[in-house]
Amino acid sequence: MEDDIILTGRVLSFTRTPFEGDAAGAARTDEAVALSGGRIAALGPLETLRRAFPGAGIRDYGNRLITAGFVDAHAHYPQTAIIASWGKRLIDWLNSYTFPEEMKFADPAYAQEITARYLDLTAAHGTTTICTYCTIHPASVTAIFAEAEKRGQRLVAGRTCMDRDTAPEGLRDTAQSAYDESRALLETWHNRGRLSYAITPRFSPTSTPDQLAALGSLWAEHPDCLMQTHLSEQTDEIDWVLGLYPQARDYLDTYERFGLLGARGLYGHAIHLEPRERDRLRETGAALVHCPTSNTFIGSGLFDLPGLAGDGQRIGLATDTGGGSSFSMLRTMAAAYEIAQLRGTALHPAQLLWLATAGSAG
Repeated sequence: MEDDIILTGRVLSFTRTPFEGDAAGAARTDEAVALSGGRIAALGPLETLRRAFPGAGIRDYGNRLITAGFVDAHAHYPQTAIIASWGKRLIDWLNSYTFPEEMKFADPAYAQEITARYLDLTAAHGTTTICTYCTIHPASVTAIFAEAEKRGQRLVAGRTCMDRDTAPEGLRDTAQSAYDESRALLETWHNRGRLSYAITPRFSPTSTPDQLAALGSLWAEHPDCLMQTHLSEQTDEIDWVLGLYPQARDYLDTYERFGLLGARGLYGHAIHLEPRERDRLRETGAALVHCPTSNTFIGSGLFDLPGLAGDGQRIGLATDTGGGSSFSMLRTMAAAYEIAQLRGTALHPAQLLWLATAGSAG
């Protein structure tokens, strides 16, 4: 085909997770990769791919490394302008920086400005797939989906939902409007080209039980969607959650009882987990997202990557910008290494690269 291309170089990929068995043995290196219709079609020796794709053009990258683009599994693109703001704990950080900035996204022009800046920044750092929270404003969702579609970029995003009075008035919706607007956006953008929708309750402290139940119903109606939220980021946050949901067994139960626990659920941070939570997350096949630069910058704690991976948990890696202090997944990989060292484990480079690519994609 006319649009077939073969790239030659050192093509790195994975045959399995490097958290099982020999880490280095999980990686394979090929001479070339064939692209057809903009998608990876085959790996292997150059001459084999030439025969399989006779009309393909050749791009020779010599001895350079060719690998999958980075996948950022948890980000807040509306926080681009306030990345790494000074020295607050989570709740103060949200009230002092995040919520005032997110109110600006009521202006579609501002949403478009930040969208373009964010996608430029992440692409410059080699990130080709992003899973991001938007704001409560539908225009914030439309802006980033439309821009990603124009660029041909893989993107997962969702309208952030908050209806409890713990969120400021300018960022509050209702259980019904969260359901209605999320559904309308989902029906417009989900599975459109390279775009996917994620149902997005910010976290339990900013949603009422009615809203969580409404979003659980929406997920049940559209089970092929992802659902993203936050879990057990800081110890004072956990105390706050349990005060708001006194009947809950633990933080995870505030999602589980409303139908917001499942194999397509993404739970950001997940640092301070109880044994029951670890068991249920593993049993349901839910995914935990490690956000190392954010966890250290905001003082949240040290994610137990070695222990959770050893338990068989599904784990991805993310910048969590803007609480995270860098748009770079390379810097995020370094921070994950440093945190694991503090927990007594030296992660292998193959494990880090897998987390930033195949692990986050899966």
